[in-house]
Amino acid sequence: MSHFVHIEIHATDPKALSAFYEKSFDWKFTYIAPLDYYLFNTGDGSNLGGGMPKRQGAKPADGAAVNAFVCSIGVASLDDSLKRALDNGATVALPKNLIPGVGWQVYVKDPDGNILGIHQPLTPQS
Repeated sequence: MSHFVHIEIHATDPKALSAFYEKSFDWKFTYIAPLDYYLFNTGDGSNLGGGMPKRQGAKPADGAAVNAFVCSIGVASLDDSLKRALDNGATVALPKNLIPGVGWQVYVKDPDGNILGIHQPLTPQS
């Protein structure tokens, strides 16, 4: 079966945006100077990592339609993770909702306007 092995988050200022993801989600970034590229590791053991290149055009305008994949980050506590993201410059794109039988989901815009989901799966106690 095919699966994702690498994702990219385009950034107007990759150094600044990598700091947002480090502070909000504890990701680790490594700068590769010859490529002007930031590799990241989510540290979750899934072997899924990614990179952050410099954006080649304008960042998404407020209210613009989604024109790329939207990835969701799995977390233990949606409320705690959402607070950290908001404290570090994110804004809510779609409010927290329950997906019946699946979990809680919220969508935010990172400080560069990229939309990402934050997902907390249901537990047997939920």
